[in-house]
Amino acid sequence: MRMLSHNPAAAYRRVELDARIEAAGPADLTRICLEEAVAALGQALIALERAPDSVPRAALARAQAITMWLARSVAPEHPLRESLVTFYAGLAHQIAGNFVRARAEEIARVRGDLSDLLAAAA
Repeated sequence: MRMLSHNPAAAYRRVELDARIEAAGPADLTRICLEEAVAALGQALIALERAPDSVPRAALARAQAITMWLARSVAPEHPLRESLVTFYAGLAHQIAGNFVRARAEEIARVRGDLSDLLAAAA
């Protein structure tokens, strides 16, 4: 029998996240996604501090996937739809630019932009 996770803490976080998503409405789902993207970029920065020559691909891929999903999921009737789609897509593109050579200052800037949006959404 295969174990659910080699990292029990990660398994618990995944279950907690799944429960939050299941109970979330559209606005809550956006906040959850922003929180998760900010956390993933934070993990990428920590990984870069520990190993500056190694690209934290898993954390970057997670953050990029979330920002791409956010860009695709802005409601058509949202008054800021075009701006939000452009914003999220731009962030996804910036994150993708770090897959070959990770740059902590750029990752921190993207994380800050998402944190600002999260604070405004609260």
